Amino acid sequence: MTSQTASRPVKTPLHLRIVGGVSLFWNSFGAADHLMTRWQIEAYMSQFSQEQLAYFYGFPAWANAFWALGVWGSVIGSLGLVVRKTWGSWAFAVSILGLVGTSLHTMVLTEGSPSWAASGRWSFRW
Repeated sequence: MTSQTASRPVKTPLHLRIVGGVSLFWNSFGAADHLMTRWQIEAYMSQFSQEQLAYFYGFPAWANAFWALGVWGSVIGSLGLVVRKTWGSWAFAVSILGLVGTSLHTMVLTEGSPSWAASGRWSFRW
């Protein structure tokens, strides 16, 4: 005897799609920031001082790679959440890896440097 519920697909709760949509909206700001900074869009970058621009443009290649992983992993993860795909969770894992890499660069390796002060960030003490 087979169960009727085993063959019936589980309906996605509405709150999951709402969270996915809000997450996609939020993470799209990071994606826009990443694109405009990497492409050096003048209208966007003109709001920063020369010291801040030197800080942003002085990121090493590995830090830029982690930044891209973090930003685009979160966007793809949000899309996966909206369309109910399991690869969405893997994309969020990639995003966390990107967060760890950029945090390492920002909070540990550049702290105390002139570019750190120019970025307008506060100092962390361990």
